Amino acid sequence: MTGRTVPDRVLVELGRTEAGPDTLALLTRDQDTRRLLLLRAVLDAAEGADHAVCPPGRKARLRQDWALLAEADRPTAPPGPPGSRPAARHRSPLSPARALLFHPLTGPWALSCLRGLDERGGPGGGPPGVPRDEPRIHALWRDLAHFGAIAAAAAARAGIPYALRLTARAGLLTLPQLGALHTARPGDAPVDVTHRDGRLTLRQPDAPDVVVHLESGLGAWSGALAWTPLHALPGLEPHGAAVPLEDLDPYGAAPGPRHRAFGGPATLDDADRKRWLQAWSGTAAALRTGGEHRVAGAVALLRCLVPLERPPGAGADGRDSCSATRHEAFGALLASTPHDAVAFAETLVHELHHAQLAALSDAVTLHHALPEARYFAPWKTEPRPYDALLQGAYAHLAVAHYFQRRALTAPLPAPDRAYAWSRHARYRAQVGAALPALVGSPDLTVRGRLFVDEMAAAFERMAEHPAPRAHTARAQAYVRAARALWTQRHASALPRPKD
Repeated sequence: MTGRTVPDRVLVELGRTEAGPDTLALLTRDQDTRRLLLLRAVLDAAEGADHAVCPPGRKARLRQDWALLAEADRPTAPPGPPGSRPAARHRSPLSPARALLFHPLTGPWALSCLRGLDERGGPGGGPPGVPRDEPRIHALWRDLAHFGAIAAAAAARAGIPYALRLTARAGLLTLPQLGALHTARPGDAPVDVTHRDGRLTLRQPDAPDVVVHLESGLGAWSGALAWTPLHALPGLEPHGAAVPLEDLDPYGAAPGPRHRAFGGPATLDDADRKRWLQAWSGTAAALRTGGEHRVAGAVALLRCLVPLERPPGAGADGRDSCSATRHEAFGALLASTPHDAVAFAETLVHELHHAQLAALSDAVTLHHALPEARYFAPWKTEPRPYDALLQGAYAHLAVAHYFQRRALTAPLPAPDRAYAWSRHARYRAQVGAALPALVGSPDLTVRGRLFVDEMAAAFERMAEHPAPRAHTARAQAYVRAARALWTQRHASALPRPKD
């Protein structure tokens, strides 16, 4: 999809934070197509890489895994084995191969492979014969080996018999969308995997075989303690597709140093999963109080949840949480355990609008602003680049709209209604502080202007049903204080505008 193939109505709907099913389907198809192109780039880069980076044996294995994945690329998977649980309704008749390739966490894996190949001897890398960084080469080989696990999981879902040798990473062999084997040996270790008739046999030296039975839908179960199944939350809609809780996949959390407000990746126990389920169980109803389109949007976009630890310094009341999306993991939501269903709904609205704008920005050039951090955003203490300001204001606009509609139309107790108005007033005041810089930018393209103008119009329409005066006054005072502090800290260091 290119900018020319995106109709203006798509930008209008998205600018209003009221995207319909056709618009969301358009964004999703484009992201899925980009995923296939990314995979093709990985395979081409590996094939063209220096032998010191990707030896002939590894190239041959990648071709073998690709052939198995291609065999699993059928329109639908066969029925599950006898005794398996009923399958959840799928969003679309994807083949088992494409279901794995379009899974959000396949994106970070593919990008990690491509970066490794580019940096260490593939196209765009260094000249042949130059010594490479051995730890980084090892990390690349780990990444490439994971392709075998992706192919094995897809082929099992497609009912294809096979016998493969896979490699566990740091004592854990993860089969995406199925579960993970904790190996008898620490570190990286070989595991022989066979599949017949919906049953996987995992064999490793000095350990008993582990037999794993595929479920219909998501996950796989085993009586062996060494196997941890994939856990999932029920679909947001009755009989809807389950939402995986991805605490096993090594590509769930972003690599590198974490922001101080974010916790690290979480590994869940039974008590943790119970807390997730408790908050999730009322989330669809909480979303619906902001409009039926909020539920439809979450169903269309959310493909998995990646649990995070609570952020450092979080209070004892459990209200502090953190959440994020990753551009390369379209459909994934990273979050610590939400306090309750309303907090979960707020997080979904906020983060899934980040995902929508990121997907739109892949297809349409909205602005040509430079990445200089110079703009005030009341939700951050540091200056923000224009693109980050646009992203933040867009997500805040969606949440302001959600809470306004909840306050106006939902049958809420007085304290809950007051809370909804206070959240609406805070978010709307923050958007109001950011909009002048967004609307007034000379770097907007014609189509970017259309999008931002729709944001501004949606902001203005919310004034038709204002929050109670006390909530509005507190929100405005908060923004004024944030601006004064920000100006004191940063105004003197920012570049002056040109005459």
